[in-house]
Amino acid sequence: MSTMLEVARKAGVSKATVSRVLSGKGYVSEATKKQVYQAIEETGYRPNLLARKLASNASQCIGLVVTNTLYNGNYFSEILTQAAKKLEANGRQLILMDGKHSAREEREAIEFLLDLQCDAIIIYPRFLTPDEMDDIIEQHKQPIMVVNRKLRKHHSHCICCDHQGASFNATKYLIQRGHREIAFITGSMDSPTAIERLSGYKDALRTFGIALQDNLIVPGKWTPASGFSAVESLINNQISYSAIVASNDDMAIGAMKKLNESAIQIPEAVSVIGFDNIPTASYLTPSLASVKDPVSEMMGEVINRLISMLDGGYISKENIFTSDLLVRDSIDDGPFK
Repeated sequence: MSTMLEVARKAGVSKATVSRVLSGKGYVSEATKKQVYQAIEETGYRPNLLARKLASNASQCIGLVVTNTLYNGNYFSEILTQAAKKLEANGRQLILMDGKHSAREEREAIEFLLDLQCDAIIIYPRFLTPDEMDDIIEQHKQPIMVVNRKLRKHHSHCICCDHQGASFNATKYLIQRGHREIAFITGSMDSPTAIERLSGYKDALRTFGIALQDNLIVPGKWTPASGFSAVESLINNQISYSAIVASNDDMAIGAMKKLNESAIQIPEAVSVIGFDNIPTASYLTPSLASVKDPVSEMMGEVINRLISMLDGGYISKENIFTSDLLVRDSIDDGPFK
């Protein structure tokens, strides 16, 4: 089925122009109308009934843009669940759009939701930069809230988690338990979250006067398989370590599997910490220590701010949320305790 974007590209105009032609609102030249109608005929496009229904000043719909690389796992599930529940409680509907694989596609997803006349937009960006998002906020009258990124200009339009501070505290805890050789499994390094968590690990080592060993930093890709491979690499290269911080629980689980297969006891020989506190973390043997991000609280604040922007009301000044380390059986004292 063809889309409005395909019609726009075929006609050589913007999606907004196609929308104006279909709605009959706003000036469009006769020549441009002819191009659009011809493109509609050639592509077989049929206007979406929902889009027509929403073509009013108050649709009572809120758009959410998230790239599909986040769809798997507990983290996205919690984001979506909390957004839907909170909006339902406020009499609003949630519309999900895929940000796909580039800044251009994230921007197109935002524009599509704006074309649907969504009252406001939430974006969990993967590719758009803070400056680009600041520009988007300035260009549109609809409120736009950004999750998990810090903006330079529009502080009230963003809610963030202190990933760097959380990683610092997790590493600090291991150091205080007597660990000095701490391995770190990164997330995909095109992710701002992965970069911040690695920075927090480095900050903790520096703060406590522990020399950074580059061979203890192993690349991961957020998956259990990459955690397994990371530990395999440490073992094959005969690198000494007494603890592992993995940038998410999935990689920590993969790491624990490789440790178990190699007869390396957890936590007696190696302690392990993950991030995200997935539901299975506490049911593993040993139970996995994990850093819990306040996803529910963050999404609650995002919705509260949007409702306040739309309906009027108080907007809190709390932009940065902190995480909690949940200590479980996968942590033991290190050799320097």
